[in-house]
Amino acid sequence: MEERFATLLADYCLELKPGQTLLVEAEPAALPLLEPLHAVALERGAYPIVQLFPAASSRPFFLYGEAWLDVPPAQLGLMRAVDASLRIESAQNPLELSDIPPERLSRFRKGWQPYQQERSKRRWCLTLYPTPGYAQQAGMPTAEFRTLVERALYLDHPDPVLAWLELSRFQAALIERLQRAREIRLEAEGTDLRLRVEGRSWVNSDGRRNMPSGEVFTAPIETSVEGEVRFNLPSTALGQRVRGVHLRFQAGRVVEARAEEGEAYLRAMLETDAGARCLGELGIGTNYGLSRPTGLVLYDEKIGGTVHLALGQSYPETGGTNVSAIHWDLVLDLRPGGRIWVDGEVLQEDGRFVGL
Repeated sequence: MEERFATLLADYCLELKPGQTLLVEAEPAALPLLEPLHAVALERGAYPIVQLFPAASSRPFFLYGEAWLDVPPAQLGLMRAVDASLRIESAQNPLELSDIPPERLSRFRKGWQPYQQERSKRRWCLTLYPTPGYAQQAGMPTAEFRTLVERALYLDHPDPVLAWLELSRFQAALIERLQRAREIRLEAEGTDLRLRVEGRSWVNSDGRRNMPSGEVFTAPIETSVEGEVRFNLPSTALGQRVRGVHLRFQAGRVVEARAEEGEAYLRAMLETDAGARCLGELGIGTNYGLSRPTGLVLYDEKIGGTVHLALGQSYPETGGTNVSAIHWDLVLDLRPGGRIWVDGEVLQEDGRFVGL
């Protein structure tokens, strides 16, 4: 799997060219992927720089790196110097940071915001390498989890790139329908949420920035979000397990928040800055190669039949204007019994699109 995965990342996701410099951030568990990726990058004429133990996943960093909760100038300068970056989530223990105070994690997000802003100015991609820790979090044997990852990446297809291009065409048709939308309504158990999207752009996320991908997304009009939502899939964010998040919105802002697990982290994130209580993204998952939740947001938000909402920063290409140091995706599974309404008509029911 690793050789095909590396080729997909280099040629499809990053489109590496001769003379480019690539920054790769990963952890040691990803070495089986890093070796073929290093080779294929050099074959394409690019120069890979590999960093192990990136700040966002290193326990010693949060325990002892007080001075570096604001991004170090050398690290910021490195990001400014490269042509592209690849982040490989590869934690051996996804809960390694579970006892780090949430306020410290919030400070890190704020202090490293300039780094993330620089990353967004150049070609970037985020992916995940299947470690035993992720398999355990998903409640699966490691071999079974690797099979899930292969299917999610379309590496089980004879031509993975062709499969991603086919998904891209389907998502283009979905966007054609959504681009005319004025109001989106999400309906499920514990959820009745309305938001307006007229004048906003929808983005076709077809594996160029996230791998795996399979979603279309936009930014809701910041003051338009009304109602409540109960996210029924758990997630792990910066080593913190969060489950059963319930949010109530009024005039676009979170006015009530609770969680069955991880409520302290939820409240700390909401207090990060003024933009943390607003939505920066609405995404609709389309990857039916993913059949079950894993507890990993990068995967679960792409499942066909789910939607996700992100608290905080919006993506400028959508027309969104919300600004925040956080961008935290929370996932709602609409299978079965959920619906997506577009201007009073059902777009999706029980996880399946209607009329597409």
